[in-house]
Amino acid sequence: MSTAATTLTPEQKTWQNQLILHEFYGPLPLEPRRPPMRELISTLLSHRTTHADEELAYNRMLAEFGDWDGVLAAPVAALAHAIRTTRWPDTQAPRIQEILARIKAEQGAFTLDFLAAWPAEKGLAWLTAMPGIGLKTASLVLLFNFQKPVLPVDTHVHRVAQRVGMIGPRALVDKAHQVLLAQLPPDPVVLLNFHKHNYWHGQHICFFTQPDCARCPLKGFCTYYLEHYGQPTAEALAATPAHWEKSWGVLLH
Repeated sequence: MSTAATTLTPEQKTWQNQLILHEFYGPLPLEPRRPPMRELISTLLSHRTTHADEELAYNRMLAEFGDWDGVLAAPVAALAHAIRTTRWPDTQAPRIQEILARIKAEQGAFTLDFLAAWPAEKGLAWLTAMPGIGLKTASLVLLFNFQKPVLPVDTHVHRVAQRVGMIGPRALVDKAHQVLLAQLPPDPVVLLNFHKHNYWHGQHICFFTQPDCARCPLKGFCTYYLEHYGQPTAEALAATPAHWEKSWGVLLH
């Protein structure tokens, strides 16, 4: 039997996802959540780390060493100790210092403001050439702080996209950046909302294990749902919430 999960193309699923989750979670304005340098370093610290531990590491680092010059001059072991609540602090500490040294050497100051005038592709290439900076981190900085038409894809976005069928089941994260970006309009506001809504969806509904499919508004065309539960019934669709309820949890920006 043909269903939306099998008849919609990946591009159609991606756009349906955008429309439905935009309504489910609500629209977001494109406003920087923190300064560019903090966005870069905090996102580096966030790898495989909770938001609370990332914040603790960042704040402890600046409290200990005062400013970026102090962080750059700090003994590596002391910096690693300051960011010890993150994953792999002994690896991240020298990376942070190498990134800071490169920015200072090239720009004469600890600033990323020059990226505003660069095309997205040039900015991505420059950022990802630094140690520990992958496409996700580079895309977050360019989208959030400089309104560039790029799409960050983290593990949550990647998982939702694969399960729904917006990308192939074997598509790796770096490939997913390209595929999903090509399926969406090059509008930074649309791309921000797609990223954040799918990030939240992976965090709070489409879990790695035991996803909460009953509460998911994407079940009508989701490949994972079809494979595990069959075609969604009229009753299941009618019982699906239309909006995220605040009582279910805090959606971190």
